[in-house]
Amino acid sequence: MTPHITAGRRLPPIWLIPPLWTLALGMWGLSRQHSLWRDEAATWQVARRPTSEIWHMLGQVDAVHGLYYLLMHGLFECFGPGTTTLRLPSVLAMAVAAACVTVIGRRLAGTWAGLGAGLSLGLLPAVQFYLQEGRPYALVTAGAAVSTLLLVTVLEGRGGTARWAGYAGAVLLCGLLNWLALMILPAHAVTLVRTRARREVWTRWTVASAAAVAGALPLILFTRTQSDQVSWIPPLTWHMMIGPAILLAIGGLGALLDRPRAGRPSVAAVGLPLLAVPQILLIGISLVQPLFLDRYVLFSLLGLALLIGTALGTAVRAATPRFPRASPWILPVVVAVAMAALLPQSLAKRAPASRVDDVFAVATDVRRLKEPGDAVLFVPAARRDTELVSPRAFSGLRDIALAESPEESGTLKGVEAGPARIRTAMLAQRRILLVTDAAEVARPVSAQRDRMKTSVLEKYFTPVADEQVRGRRVTVYLRVKSP
Repeated sequence: MTPHITAGRRLPPIWLIPPLWTLALGMWGLSRQHSLWRDEAATWQVARRPTSEIWHMLGQVDAVHGLYYLLMHGLFECFGPGTTTLRLPSVLAMAVAAACVTVIGRRLAGTWAGLGAGLSLGLLPAVQFYLQEGRPYALVTAGAAVSTLLLVTVLEGRGGTARWAGYAGAVLLCGLLNWLALMILPAHAVTLVRTRARREVWTRWTVASAAAVAGALPLILFTRTQSDQVSWIPPLTWHMMIGPAILLAIGGLGALLDRPRAGRPSVAAVGLPLLAVPQILLIGISLVQPLFLDRYVLFSLLGLALLIGTALGTAVRAATPRFPRASPWILPVVVAVAMAALLPQSLAKRAPASRVDDVFAVATDVRRLKEPGDAVLFVPAARRDTELVSPRAFSGLRDIALAESPEESGTLKGVEAGPARIRTAMLAQRRILLVTDAAEVARPVSAQRDRMKTSVLEKYFTPVADEQVRGRRVTVYLRVKSP
């Protein structure tokens, strides 16, 4: 009886292992000791606004993230604001990406290659960073993974209208979450060239791609009017290309180890373009308009994971004839060694210090240092995000520079009064709390309003308390001179 039951018992699908592994990595230290940095603070405070106010804001700023903000607004409404609600969508999205990579690798290079690809994706340092980020980049990666899986499916001769519609929808979703993700289309075009796709496949791919681009085009055109948002990105330099060069070298080695199966697209034909084309295109674009940030091409690491998986699968196959009992242990051992080697980085990425600042931490200091009748200032004005995500900590404080709230103005940080009005308001105060960046991450004060704020504080006030915590600083100033 027992042997019969054992023989009839079905093992779980192999593609379940990497997403569960990725999910475990994502849930590990998800709250980052209850910290929240400035980019996530933008998601937090926008998601808590009513839908009408979100639409109003998107007309002024951050339209590129509009779909993501609306999604997070719905989740906050259903589950309440919190670091888990904020970051769990990214964890789940990357788990979906791991599942897709596993299936692609298994189809193209065998079970061990698929498992290696899926498990390695979650271990990549950049993936571990954005795996727990309350921003849309993991969701873009999931959309890119789904679209690549659908493309591989049709290249295997299982294409149909439903799959092409799904492909167009997945690419469109990527484009609406961040239109730079449409660089996946040139990568897929290279895959079609390398696999010598039939004319029918080319025709359907062109139609699906055109539909996705057409759907995202209004957003692309509109966000070009908000290009000042990326004006802070530095120009491309040679040292910024070291990282992409290393990734391409690792991917190229994996491509050399690929052993394609007859009648099937190879991992090299799918993974190498997916890794290389977006990186190269973003470098090219950045020569004209500085846009080079690794998060914009995070989805290209799907290709790297596929190529790493292929190398691991090749190692298992090569060892099997001579070491049939030991060969199945190659992948688990490599993953364990990689996990141990990356453990310091993994721990660091789950600590508050992994981000440039912590919006929550300084709010605690404000709550402790404030007194009735105090005023508050922010330098730069974007540091008002601390008040927006922790309004209770600022209750009783008067934001004397603010002329129009973020909700009323449809902005992220609100609209401040002119320098003269701010100066007059400052000189009417006895105590002012200044919230700004900690010295180690602060940039030189450049805006006219901010120069005036610091000038008045230096001339007429003296600091009586000063706290710096996790990239933020709050200083209490007491007026000692009259104008």
